[in-house]
Amino acid sequence: MNRLLNWKSGTTAFMAMVMSTSAIVPLFAPVATAQQPAIFTRPNQPISQSRTVSIPPGVTIPVTFDKDRIVVTPDETTSVTLEVAQNVVDGNRNVLIPAGTKIEGQLQPRTINGVKGSQFVAEELVFSDGRRQPIDANSRVVTRKETIKKGAKTSTVLTDAALGAGAATVISLLTGNKKVEVLEPVAGGAVGALASTLLRRREVEVVVINPQQDLDVTLNSNLVVSRF
Repeated sequence: MNRLLNWKSGTTAFMAMVMSTSAIVPLFAPVATAQQPAIFTRPNQPISQSRTVSIPPGVTIPVTFDKDRIVVTPDETTSVTLEVAQNVVDGNRNVLIPAGTKIEGQLQPRTINGVKGSQFVAEELVFSDGRRQPIDANSRVVTRKETIKKGAKTSTVLTDAALGAGAATVISLLTGNKKVEVLEPVAGGAVGALASTLLRRREVEVVVINPQQDLDVTLNSNLVVSRF
């Protein structure tokens, strides 16, 4: 699927530490805007010239997606590829993660405070030159929902939306709308069984995700990258 790069408005603040191959040094990350890339700097100290930098846990990477919404059922797992929304650079403006780098992963069911939702779990970075690198990061849990009723007109939530296979199956049968873009289901996913269960009802709840707002990923462990 072609991914279109949409710059995000607003600001992204990073408070972090960056570690070179020889030492750990505290960093301050100033606010980044749509016109200004995310910058890692450390005050009053020269930037290490090492080609390798370790971006620490807790750093959030902004993402984008080529649809306004992703719609899944609360119980389904589906593969999704996001893109890094803006360059992540060091204090010398060396690019660490270029804008447009793909982040492959899965939307997985999660329950938070007893409420079912969905969370993006990142698995790999895919750079423009084809290099792949594992990444341990995830988004927040999204619990925003909408009810789709049998025989109802197509909901506006489906406008410019990509659907998980389970959600697409149920929604197309409930509403008769078959013009939906379906995301890739995870191998072995029981989409048929899920749809069969849900179709016994006259309505179904779906999780509605705004990728640009909901799916920024936060690192769970060090991400070692090379400056470009």
